[in-house]
Amino acid sequence: MPAETRTHFFETGSASDPILLREGGSLPGATIAYETWGELNADKSNAILLFHALSGAHHAAGFTRTIETVEALWNEEMQHGWWEDMVGPGKALDTNKYFVICANYLGGCYGSTGPRSTNPDTGKPWGGDFPAVSAADQVEVFNRLVDHFGINVLHAIVGPSVGGLVALTFATLLPAKTRNVITIASGFKTTVLNRLILFEQILAIENDPYFNAGNYYDTDGPLYGLALARMISHKTFVHLDAIERRARQDVVQQNDVLAWYNVRDQFQSYMLHQGKKFVKRFDANTYLRIIDMWSRFDALNEARAQSPADLLAGAKAAGQNWLVFSIDSDFCFYPEEQTELVQHLEASRIDVMHITVHSEKGHDSFLLEPDLYTPHIQWRLSKP
Repeated sequence: MPAETRTHFFETGSASDPILLREGGSLPGATIAYETWGELNADKSNAILLFHALSGAHHAAGFTRTIETVEALWNEEMQHGWWEDMVGPGKALDTNKYFVICANYLGGCYGSTGPRSTNPDTGKPWGGDFPAVSAADQVEVFNRLVDHFGINVLHAIVGPSVGGLVALTFATLLPAKTRNVITIASGFKTTVLNRLILFEQILAIENDPYFNAGNYYDTDGPLYGLALARMISHKTFVHLDAIERRARQDVVQQNDVLAWYNVRDQFQSYMLHQGKKFVKRFDANTYLRIIDMWSRFDALNEARAQSPADLLAGAKAAGQNWLVFSIDSDFCFYPEEQTELVQHLEASRIDVMHITVHSEKGHDSFLLEPDLYTPHIQWRLSKP
């Protein structure tokens, strides 16, 4: 049984000192949910900031039984850490050596201020009125959390998938704040293909008759829209061969009937099952905010830089070291996207190692195959 862990809450900003967001919105203060593992050393030089993926949470390792205010979504699937094989004693992020922090995104649904939170001006959930958030906004609030611990320089920042976009933004907006940067299956700028896939998911949720412009918290909400969005995304996270293997192991769900169509094979049933399972643990408004952040992502825009050289000048001056992972079977963030990032880093003469992981598990490899990543991460973190 994993060690019991507990979620903590960091409060920042206020009505008199609002959090100003990149898209022009603002929040009268915010709560950020986070967990930590390991011990911060005396000179506070051993901290690692970990960023989670699209539908993940701050609960990366251990067992968190419940979180106040989010009980409805914190089901059995969420109680176990999403990176249990990578965070802990002797693991890739070795908690015998490092103090690891992971926080739930602003706009999230697992304890951080988001659309489900109460709008102090109305006394009701923010719902559709919750503003758009960017990767730069995440960096702003997470940096406040780092400052709360009195940490001047992070030993490393680590981000898989969408978390890698936030890690890149943190490293370029605050280059002197970290020594090492590790991104896994991420990118430099969201591709046209991903923008279209993400737009399909937005339309799926928006066109659910129960979405009600995001104001659905007194109803069941857009369950089919969110399930469809998850089905659209799931086939990019999991290699199609893996989907076929998993589906063949599952029994077709009985009574899977839509309006007139009867689900006819185990592949359709498998995908529908993934969608139905997801809606029990996630919020549609949060999903929209995070995929909007992803869809609009461009590292240059987040840092308001004119060119890659301009963007990375601070990283070069700070002496950052980078480790970039690609997954050769990734249908979500294609290997070419990491190659683009590496080329920019190399052109700026930044120390970077690029590892291509050979896997049959697609984008989800970083969740499922710790042995393919751990030695390289441990090597990178061992460097001063």
